[in-house]
Amino acid sequence: MADFGAAELDAFATEVREALAALYPAELRDPKAATDPEAVWGGRAFAGSDDPQIVWMKRMAEKGWTAPTWPREYGGGGLSPAQARVLDRELAAGRYRAPLASFGVWMLGPVLLEYANEEQKREHLPRIIQGQIRWCQGYSEPGAGSDLAGLATRCEDKGDHWLINGSKIWTSYADKADWCFCLVRTDTTKKHEGISFVLIDMKSPGVETRPIQLISGESPFCETFFTDVKIPKGNLVGRLNGGWEIAKRLLQYERQNISAGFGDGGSAGGASGDLGEIAKRYAGDADGLSDTDLRRRITENKMNFQALRQTIARSAAESRAGNGPSATTSIIKYAAAEFAKERSELMVEAMGHQGLGWDGAGYEGSEIMAVRGWLRTKANSIEGGTSEVNLNVVAKRVLGLPDPK
Repeated sequence: MADFGAAELDAFATEVREALAALYPAELRDPKAATDPEAVWGGRAFAGSDDPQIVWMKRMAEKGWTAPTWPREYGGGGLSPAQARVLDRELAAGRYRAPLASFGVWMLGPVLLEYANEEQKREHLPRIIQGQIRWCQGYSEPGAGSDLAGLATRCEDKGDHWLINGSKIWTSYADKADWCFCLVRTDTTKKHEGISFVLIDMKSPGVETRPIQLISGESPFCETFFTDVKIPKGNLVGRLNGGWEIAKRLLQYERQNISAGFGDGGSAGGASGDLGEIAKRYAGDADGLSDTDLRRRITENKMNFQALRQTIARSAAESRAGNGPSATTSIIKYAAAEFAKERSELMVEAMGHQGLGWDGAGYEGSEIMAVRGWLRTKANSIEGGTSEVNLNVVAKRVLGLPDPK
């Protein structure tokens, strides 16, 4: 990928602007256009679909722009980091919908590029880019959450195949996924060194998923059970018992992308809307918002999110220019989770009793979403690595502090 100067980037921006305008389906130009909300994830369920979102995804995939910096040989865009930033800016400026939301793009693809063999790359990367497969992540288990290396799901070598038995929990959208990237135990005599990274077709006999109902009323997570599940030997990524290294790398990408979801000021994981305007509506007076304590805390939260957005943007640029994300993603993920919880608490506080409704008459939809969003933000400090674990990562790998004695 060549480096480009200002003139070349300006020309590229014009090219991108014109291309996006031509590729975007006319039906999606109405912000309220109805599409299947699951379509943006793609997958087998939408094979042959003419949903406008799928049409948009396919058109962008043909140019490789669903994974703009991935190599062209696998279907990616082959863009330089600078060109990818131009594409991001033009997508935002034109208020285009995201063409593809994918754990395959955000997490699995980058580690496949780094650890997979050539056959695996050619099998899986093009399908990720084209949105043909929807992926889920099989990491946490009922007895292995924060201590992920304590996982017990067994993967036994049966000669011509692997045999998997065990269970995973908090598997996001497992009930809708086509494939799962999964950590399994291939050596019971070692802890970290006995883990491998495998890929599992969710249609394999013996795979069962059960959605988990959350306190917020949502059900994006599942329990996933594997009972005598057979997978091909070629579905092992990297070396045998080398999965922990891949797992740590993938978690860095996951934390980077969880944090990126807060770049809009904190709506990810909580209710959306400008916090200051919401506070003035519910707790304001003739002077706007004369409650100096509430005003101060809202101002601090908005400033923190502005600093976070800039830090996320800088981290993303460094990641594209270098060798992927670093342990500093744990700092960003921790801060994003704390600021999001604080933001939702401030919103509910400003709304007063109107921010405590669950359903029924007397509450607007945004008010009901505020309390549900507040409950949802509690998970921000757990998913993708708990805040406590992230603080330990920062202490050891960023600050270089010794283990406590």
